[in-house]
Amino acid sequence: MTLTTPRVRTGRITFFVALAVFAQESTWNLYDSQVPPLLREHVSSAALIGALMGMDNLLGIFIQPWMGNRSDGTRTSWGRRIPYLVVGMPIAGVLFVLIPHAAASLPLLVLTMFGYALVANSFKPIAESLVPDFVAPERRSRANAAVKIASSITVIVAALISLFLIDDFPKLSFAIPAVLMLASVAVLAWRVRDSESPAYRAALEEDRAGHTENSPRVRMRDVLLDILRDTDRSRLLVVLAVLAFGSAWFASRSLITNYGMEALGMSRGDAGGLTLPSGLAFIAAAYPVALLAERFGRLRVILAGMAVFAAAMVLGTVVRTPAGTVVAMCVAAAGASAFMVNMAVVLWNLAPSARVLGTYTGLYTVGWAGGGFLGPALVGGMVDVTGWPLLLLDLALVTAVAVLLVARVAVLQRRRDDGRAL
Repeated sequence: MTLTTPRVRTGRITFFVALAVFAQESTWNLYDSQVPPLLREHVSSAALIGALMGMDNLLGIFIQPWMGNRSDGTRTSWGRRIPYLVVGMPIAGVLFVLIPHAAASLPLLVLTMFGYALVANSFKPIAESLVPDFVAPERRSRANAAVKIASSITVIVAALISLFLIDDFPKLSFAIPAVLMLASVAVLAWRVRDSESPAYRAALEEDRAGHTENSPRVRMRDVLLDILRDTDRSRLLVVLAVLAFGSAWFASRSLITNYGMEALGMSRGDAGGLTLPSGLAFIAAAYPVALLAERFGRLRVILAGMAVFAAAMVLGTVVRTPAGTVVAMCVAAAGASAFMVNMAVVLWNLAPSARVLGTYTGLYTVGWAGGGFLGPALVGGMVDVTGWPLLLLDLALVTAVAVLLVARVAVLQRRRDDGRAL
């Protein structure tokens, strides 16, 4: 996909997209950490609490690609993304603030959770789609790295709110991320017009060339059929690889506390802190792996990163101590950053047209959310067979599936010669 429109200031737009994602993820991280205690006041079943908390991932699988596709076909003076953000982010912020106020009644709480998850999932892929809209294919890795760093920092923000405010100000605490969201959307509305983006202008050119001014949107069904019927299979394999590695990543996060208690003999609190240093390792590695990807190729760096993740899991299995596990999780997070920073870029760069970049962002999130939904259950089933001491080895095996899928994509792309910057 070649864009011949004028170059834009990618550093500026990257900052604004990172700001929007930071605000969104601030609400999501506080949601994940503080809504379960609200549910616990009404529900004693951990399984039911987990199911209610997994509702947002399930909604995301259906809503995100559809909304990404809807935004692809939108044509306004503001562009195709900003109108959805200007409407959706304030509504999500209001619903998020209402969550603790609705906690006195379980039906009202669940209804408010559903409303927030529905609206927040609707614009999640739209903000991230601004990256390929504005940034040229060869520079997308470093832009996406900045967005991922902003997203990772929100874990620290949510932890600080929980540590210093939630006990004394349980309702006011929810207002802080909501205010951040409102402030970020105000900045976006003021400073960003994605009607000026190269991808939007390219989409308009394609509209005119195809005489599709009355119906510029490519149907979701047509996008999916195009991917499924493509004899190359690269795009389908990329989505499956996202699902496979997402399964390993989310399982490593959701099961590690139990692993620390069952396999390492740690207390619940100490086991829960096993992944904290790895968050810093991810932030430290995110931008360097983007630069390496632009230098040596994204698929090569992704394969290397996943190999590092799997090797770290094997190391943690061999050195089965709390310190060894912390080191393994840090190394694994650094390796995972190569995948998480670059794989969305690979899918964007495989898109056949600027008219479907939002849809492709939604497809990436389907794979990632699907991994978050299926991974913990899949690996948990493996643990039932192998036992808790081999959890990390189970994670390495699931990662190996993702490695094979990406390796196949690399083989297919070496056979091509169409100049696309993967």
